[in-house]
Amino acid sequence: MGSIAIGVDIGGSHIFSAALNLNTRQIIPGTGFDQDVNNKANADEIMDSWSKALAGTISKTDKEKLAGIGFAMPGPFDYPNGIALFERVEKYESLYGINISEQLRQRLHLGDDIPFRYINDATAFAIGEAWLGQASKFDKMIALTLGTGFGSAFMHNGIPVLSGDTVPEMGCVWHLPYKQSIANNYFSTHWFTGSYMERTGKSIKGVKELADIADNDPAALGLFEEYGTGMGRFLAPCIRQFKAEAIVIGGNITGAFHLFGKPLLEALKIAVPEVPVFLSELKEDAAVLGSARLLVDNYWDRIKGLLSKM
Repeated sequence: MGSIAIGVDIGGSHIFSAALNLNTRQIIPGTGFDQDVNNKANADEIMDSWSKALAGTISKTDKEKLAGIGFAMPGPFDYPNGIALFERVEKYESLYGINISEQLRQRLHLGDDIPFRYINDATAFAIGEAWLGQASKFDKMIALTLGTGFGSAFMHNGIPVLSGDTVPEMGCVWHLPYKQSIANNYFSTHWFTGSYMERTGKSIKGVKELADIADNDPAALGLFEEYGTGMGRFLAPCIRQFKAEAIVIGGNITGAFHLFGKPLLEALKIAVPEVPVFLSELKEDAAVLGSARLLVDNYWDRIKGLLSKM
C-alpha cells in the first residue's frame, strides 16, 4: 500500500482536498487546495471544479506513493459504488445517476489501480475526530456538524455505529421528531434565517451575518439562546442511550458558539453532567483526515460493510 492518501471534503459550495502521510498521520504541507463550486451548475462544470482541486493536490504529491483518494460526500449518495443520488436537496442535482469515480478518473488521468472510496461527510468528520482529534482518548463519542444540515455520527472505538438499541435509526439524529417537524429543520442554517424573517420581517443571508448583529439585536441573540437550549435538551436522551463519553462539535455554525454555547452546555449539564463537550480543533481537516483514513486497508475492511446503510 502507498504511504500517501488524498482526503477530499465535498461541501455544499466548495471542495477542499489535501494529501495525508499515512505513516506520520499528518497532512502534507502545501497539498491543500480549496475550490469554489456552483452547486446549481451542470454536471460538467461541477466535475471540472472538483477535478481542479484534486489536480492541484495530486500535482504536489508523489503519485508513485499514492494509496488512493477518499471522499467525504454529502448524501443522498451510493457510497459503495460512487454514484451520485442528489435530488430534492437543492445542490448538485445535475449529478444524479453519474458515476463520480469514472468522471474524475477521466479528468485526472487515473487508472483503476488507484482506489476511490466514499463515505458520508458527517461520518468522515467523526472518523477524523475519533482518530486524531480531542475525542481520540474516548471509546464512545458523538460528533455533530452544524451547518446547512444537522450532521451527526455515533462512534465506538473509531467505528461508526449505525444500528442497534443504543443509537437512532441510521446512526444519526437529523430525522428524529422535534417540535412540529424534525431536528434538521431546527438545528441548521435555514432555521436561523427563516425564524429571523418571521420575527423581524428582515432577511439575512446566514448565521454569520446574524452573529455579527447579535450584540445589538435582541431578536438575533434570542434565536441563538433558543438554538442552544433546544439542542441540549434534544440531544440529552441520545447521549444517555448511547452512553457517550464525549461530544465533538464542528461545522460553520460553531463560529457563533460564543452565542449559543452557554445555553447548550447548561442544558446538557442538567441532563448529562459527566459528558465533556469539545469544539473541533481539526475543523475542516477532520473530514479530510477521516476520508483519507479510508485508504488504510485494515480500517477500510472494518467499515466498508456499513456504507450501504448510510
